[in-house]
Amino acid sequence: MTQEPRFSQAIDSPTVAAEAHWHGFTQMASYQPLAIERAEGCWLHTTDGRKLFDGVSSLWCNVHGHNHPVINEAIVDQLHRVAHVTSLGMSAATTDRLAERLVDISPGDLSHVFFSCDGSSAVEAALKMAFQYWQQCDDPQPQKNSFLALSQAYHGDTTGAVSLGGIKYFHQLFAPILFSPIRGPRPCTYRLPDTIDAEQACDFYAGEIETLLQEHHQSLAALVMEPLVQGAAGMITHPVGLLQKIRQLCDQYNVLLICDEVATGFGRTGKLFACEHESVTPDILCLGKGLTGGYLPMAATLARPHLYEAFLGELSELKQFFHGHTFGGNPLAAAAALASIDLIEQDGLVDAADAKATRLRSRIADQVADHANVGSIRGRGLMIGIELVADRDTKQPFDSADAIGHQVCQAAIDRGVWIRPLSDVVIVMPPLVASDQELDDLADVVAQSIEAVLGKPSVASKT
Repeated sequence: MTQEPRFSQAIDSPTVAAEAHWHGFTQMASYQPLAIERAEGCWLHTTDGRKLFDGVSSLWCNVHGHNHPVINEAIVDQLHRVAHVTSLGMSAATTDRLAERLVDISPGDLSHVFFSCDGSSAVEAALKMAFQYWQQCDDPQPQKNSFLALSQAYHGDTTGAVSLGGIKYFHQLFAPILFSPIRGPRPCTYRLPDTIDAEQACDFYAGEIETLLQEHHQSLAALVMEPLVQGAAGMITHPVGLLQKIRQLCDQYNVLLICDEVATGFGRTGKLFACEHESVTPDILCLGKGLTGGYLPMAATLARPHLYEAFLGELSELKQFFHGHTFGGNPLAAAAALASIDLIEQDGLVDAADAKATRLRSRIADQVADHANVGSIRGRGLMIGIELVADRDTKQPFDSADAIGHQVCQAAIDRGVWIRPLSDVVIVMPPLVASDQELDDLADVVAQSIEAVLGKPSVASKT
């Protein structure tokens, strides 16, 4: 085991009343206030004097660390020009430049950019865009009004995005206000069917998807998926080659492909966009989170020419896209996004991501890969999930009431690292600028926190 890392330890502090702020996905009855006073680089400084390493990039969106002078300056410069103009029939020059830049760096012939404010909104726009496309394209097919989504998918929290999602509890709770998509498989490389091995996985899942397309293609507007990694589902990692096969199947069955890269975009997987790993251009691409480097709310929905052209016509034809957001394309956010993209290119962050990911994953694996309760260490690039299980051999999960993942993440906070679990999958996703030393210390804290909650027995010593 390595020596104790240099992260600061938690200190006792009085509980601060914070009932006015209602937090999402947080049980407020047991919430212990954690407020950030300031941040610098990869570090968060709390109001009670602690210093925490930002081990999940402020919910997967921070790219360059906090308080970056270049992005700060870009926002201030824009602030002195104009803070906001509508994107409904008007624009800001900065936002137009960002649209051009996104077209330049995105895969294939994605050539038109619709701006919104967050990832859920980007997906909502994509759904409505795909639906309206089939109503008014050159060969209208109004019956194509449903969607195919993967099992355990997560695409956001707005009503349409939740409908697409495959999170069981969400569907039980909100069922009366949701639509029902065609539900595809969960292309997981860890929990494979008993009769399928890793080499067969890609063809197996592609076959399941083709069966659904054969049956439903006449009514399907689009297949919607996160490419390579289903992030909020627990870092479910798809077999290599599956995305490319799905692209081919969508073309074969005349179904649009929507790729949700809200989480996987902007270098997280070792390419600027995850689709690039398999040379795939979706018909619609959804971006968010890292678009502004994690600074300001902004998302984008990019479309290929054949999508865009279906919305062109005379005013009287009412073909324009019937969707829009007050703050979509905000120029302050656009300035941050342009500065962030410049930094990504100038600092070579995407090229460096694979080496950093290998270092981080290897150091974690060296310490806990043989732990009796570590079932899987998986992900792509600097998107890492560590699944904790009650029985490694059977992959039996822990009782959810034990909240093992939460306990491990709390132990990490006590050791100076902020991470957040997805059930019993511990998520590690540091900013792309994290130094080698910071990555080493992050790995050490994660390993120590797992051992603090689950002990140190190895698979070999398990009886």
